[in-house]
Amino acid sequence: MEKSCSLLIHFDKGTPAIANEIKEALEGNDVSAKIDAMKKAIMLLLNGETLPQLFITIVRYVLPSEDHTVQKLLLLYLEIIEKTDAKGKVLPEMILICQNLRNNLQHPNEYIRGVTLRFLCRLNEIEIIEPLIPSILQNLEHRHPFIRRNAILAVMSIYKLPQGEQLLVDAPDMIEKVLSTELDPSAKRNAFLMLFTCAQDRAVNYLLTHVDRVSEWGELLQMVVLELIRKVCRTNRGEKGKYIKIIISLLNAPSTAVIYECAGTLVSLSSAPTAIRAAANTYCQLLLSQSDNNVKLIVLDRLNELKSSHRDIMVDLIMDVLRALSSPNLDIQRKTLDIVLELITPRNINEVVLMLKKEVVKTQSGELEKNGEYRQMLIQAIHSCAIKFPEVASTVVHLLMDFLGDSNVASAIDVVVFVREIIETNPKLRVSIITRLLDTFYQIRAARVCSCALWIIGEYCLSRSEVESGIATIKQCLGELPFYSVSEEEEATDSSKKNLLANSITVSSRRPAILADGTYATQSAASETAFSPPTVVQGSLASGNLRSLLLTGDFFLGAVVACTLTKLVLRLEEVQPSKVEVNKATMQGLLIMVSMLQLGQSSVLPHPIDNDSYERIVLCMRLLCNTGDEIRKIWLQSCRQSFVQMLSEKQLLETEELKAKAQVSHAQPDDLIDFYHLKSWKGMSRLELEDEVQDDLKRATGEFVKDADDANKLNRILQLTGFSDPVYAEAYVTVHHYDIVLDVTVINRTKETLQNLCVELATMGDLKLVERPQNYTLAPESSKQIKANIKVSSTETGVIFGNIVYETSNVLERTVVVLNDIHIDIMDYISPAVCTDAAFRTMWAEFEWENKVAINTVIQDEKEFLDHVIKSTNMKCLTAPCALDGECGFVAANLYAKSVFGEDALVNVSVEKQADGKLSGYIRIRSKTQGIALSLGDKITLKQKGGS
Repeated sequence: MEKSCSLLIHFDKGTPAIANEIKEALEGNDVSAKIDAMKKAIMLLLNGETLPQLFITIVRYVLPSEDHTVQKLLLLYLEIIEKTDAKGKVLPEMILICQNLRNNLQHPNEYIRGVTLRFLCRLNEIEIIEPLIPSILQNLEHRHPFIRRNAILAVMSIYKLPQGEQLLVDAPDMIEKVLSTELDPSAKRNAFLMLFTCAQDRAVNYLLTHVDRVSEWGELLQMVVLELIRKVCRTNRGEKGKYIKIIISLLNAPSTAVIYECAGTLVSLSSAPTAIRAAANTYCQLLLSQSDNNVKLIVLDRLNELKSSHRDIMVDLIMDVLRALSSPNLDIQRKTLDIVLELITPRNINEVVLMLKKEVVKTQSGELEKNGEYRQMLIQAIHSCAIKFPEVASTVVHLLMDFLGDSNVASAIDVVVFVREIIETNPKLRVSIITRLLDTFYQIRAARVCSCALWIIGEYCLSRSEVESGIATIKQCLGELPFYSVSEEEEATDSSKKNLLANSITVSSRRPAILADGTYATQSAASETAFSPPTVVQGSLASGNLRSLLLTGDFFLGAVVACTLTKLVLRLEEVQPSKVEVNKATMQGLLIMVSMLQLGQSSVLPHPIDNDSYERIVLCMRLLCNTGDEIRKIWLQSCRQSFVQMLSEKQLLETEELKAKAQVSHAQPDDLIDFYHLKSWKGMSRLELEDEVQDDLKRATGEFVKDADDANKLNRILQLTGFSDPVYAEAYVTVHHYDIVLDVTVINRTKETLQNLCVELATMGDLKLVERPQNYTLAPESSKQIKANIKVSSTETGVIFGNIVYETSNVLERTVVVLNDIHIDIMDYISPAVCTDAAFRTMWAEFEWENKVAINTVIQDEKEFLDHVIKSTNMKCLTAPCALDGECGFVAANLYAKSVFGEDALVNVSVEKQADGKLSGYIRIRSKTQGIALSLGDKITLKQKGGS
């Protein structure tokens, strides 16, 4: 049996200190050196060293010291050394300690007495404690409260020992007298705790006798009272009533800790609406009164639990919870919004939206640095409210459209996505949204927001006035044509090109951007400073947002402008009877597209137009010159149908998630209850019967794994040494969330006794050995189970390696057997997760670690390969199934998973089928940490060939 450990100190020194150096320091007169030596000795003992030669030295040179630090370290040393022999008898030299402890218990200094009494709380040897009983009891009446409170704890710990009741028969009577006369709050709390632990009836009697004065007791004692009430009510539920009155009276206590515990106790003991409402009100008061952010987060967790079990009561308190948004902390605001969004009903939706609108308006003040992120969260919350309750969409959509030109691009993107969804789901708002969008379009500054807004204009401008307004708005935002003059191009080719570009535009870099289907497009991150062509009459900057973005080299936006103009002209043909007006609009659209192509192929910009954007603009020009019914149908109907399908897929996914959350138990009310222990299994031996019952219990507690492959425990056993080695070892690896347990079986295959056998382990990666395994003695051909705990700090494929070291009587030197390496699989730490496309792209842009794996597989079907990658990596495919339908010889999909440490793993699979039937392409992994990117890449490389 492993010895208990009451003290744990981190000690990460490479080489342990030599025992002789510690001994010399202890024998000297330097107090500081003696203190350092004692610390080293304690840490070596905690790390598995025995140091038996130091005991006498410590008794001779440390015991007489009057220094308080030395005395404290001496007690820590005595706490962790072995005090008994192999048979469990107290070592004879421990008699030297008893006299010192007795002297300490009668010492004139209160600190020495107190720490000695505290030390006795962790002593389990009756032979050492018994001579000290009179001195301990004498300290119960000491004048100093520090000594009295520790004496009470010492009495409690001794009374709880196996033979403690015989040593202290009348301890409950003594402590009860102390409780009635004690004035110190801490000592009184300890006395009540002793009665609560060792004589519960006396504690209950004292509580009920002084029930009227409970609210006057100190905070520490009230906390123990609540713990007693919880314990009593669990064992005797019939007496709940009189105790709940005590709890409710404590809800008005001055201590916030007591109030918090009262609310938790109420929830655990009663499900009555009155009790739950009182607890929820208490949590809401704490949420508003406490300034500590950690306290607020804890209270929000409790409210979240109440929301799951008592939603109807929490719905009435939704506005109280919303008041927590006044905190400037983003985590608190995010958690508050998450709780509130699940409590929204038709009855309170208007109040909630009004509150959220007020908060959005507050963020415009710009006083706080993180107003942009907070505004983004509020916009997302309002978006969710409008989708669940379409009737409130009209009250918020116009307010939010003011933020389309927000400096925080993420907020602006959320707004435009919200507008795009509302205009489809609420046809009544289409006209007002389009009108407002056209009026505010010139305010938009971000290219991504412009792209989405242009798509909305192209799809939802239906009437003649709307189409004409859309074309006019785009023309106004593009400014006068051409985008540059011929003289400028000539100047750009000579030596003054650098100066011209310095005065016109600043292009920082070109980098790939991930599109909705997972493919890449080239975009330029750039900013315009002051571009004013000498031969072009340019309007104000407010009317040239598209122009300024195009002049930075953003031709992806230029392709979007071309597509929008094409849709508007095609729709104008349907609603405009005048062919002259249609032809005029067509010519204007063609002129704009030609000007963009000229700009892209000129030397004015440092980077030419990319091939994708060039081909897209040319395609739009061909369509305007020659349109057919099929083409018109594709451009004016199919695109919108795809968007509708995307929304329906999203709604279906959200519905499935809600069903999964609601389905807490898979058991049906009419399922049969099988009482295995009441069965009469005739003809089975007792051993077979016990095995059956054990399996039944495992199945009941969830330990029984249904999958036949996983159920076989042998799959988790790793062989560490060879069959011909003198010591055979194998390990059963159990992976928990934050630690790994190695259950190592060591077998002595020799005819000799192996002494000081130790499994020495080391780790590589973000793994750390928690404690060093002990030394053991192994008889000939015997075995031993040795456990080792490994702490895991991040998701990374770690390696555990080491040796088995032992001594024999025949060989003077220590024998070493090298162990096989144990590789920890990353798949044990990641699980499928879901996130929005916007969140995926944001993380993809932010994460700096990327691992690019080339596809090399024998699988010839691209969808089969994608399924194989998903199964091998334990990830969730975020790409909608409808987007993967059809046969085109190309698949692009985004995969997402989350680790138990909250780390994100992003994967983009781009596969193309070649003419010879083989698959080619790349799998890109991105993460915030290098470990996930490398480990997941290694896993994919190993598994992608298929068949394994």
